[in-house]
Amino acid sequence: MDARNRLLGLLFPPFSVLVSFTCSLLLPTPASAQQDLPANGLFLVAKPSLGDPNFAKTVVLVTQTEDASTVGVIINRPTALGLAQFVPQDVPAQNYRDQIYFGGPVMRQSILALYRSGTAPEKPAFHVLRGVYLSMHPDNLRKLLEVGKDQYRLYAGFSGWAPRQLESEFMRDGWFVLPADEATVFRKNTEGLWEELVERAANRGPRAHNPGVTIFAKWPAPCDC
Repeated sequence: MDARNRLLGLLFPPFSVLVSFTCSLLLPTPASAQQDLPANGLFLVAKPSLGDPNFAKTVVLVTQTEDASTVGVIINRPTALGLAQFVPQDVPAQNYRDQIYFGGPVMRQSILALYRSGTAPEKPAFHVLRGVYLSMHPDNLRKLLEVGKDQYRLYAGFSGWAPRQLESEFMRDGWFVLPADEATVFRKNTEGLWEELVERAANRGPRAHNPGVTIFAKWPAPCDC
């Protein structure tokens, strides 16, 4: 199956926006292997000097793909959007009563789910934290709509960087890097979250690799932890 068709399998049919860069980001390891993969997620916290309006004052939960691309969602930009405008009519959108968050500037008309699961999902997903997955596969979303809303959060669009693309942003000193945690990811009120994490990172002193924190194998910057 070529990359184009594999990407189409991850999207709801009406929103199949085909971008070659996006193809490389949205092809996680098959679900059958997910249970054996370690959690691989970090927070990118925009520094006050970061001027890009897409990411100013944002906290982005990111994971790294096998080709060293970086993909994730902004966790502190809630919207007033409704799920029904994003999905086909046969999807029970009314079962989701929480806010939809703006996940990033890539494929804004696509819905991604960040959710807790004690077992690996049947369909493709990124394992971002222990027992927490990120996916845009429609079958995963349909199943989530049958459970309590505290188990998952939905995002419109995502954030993505090609291999080495983030390096220039780190060279411009645009981001803090912090370990990610489930409590922060699913925090109900994200107001003030960016300020809290900026303060936490700024108070850590000089950057140094923390052996207790998983750093991406090909990550271009150390963690502020």
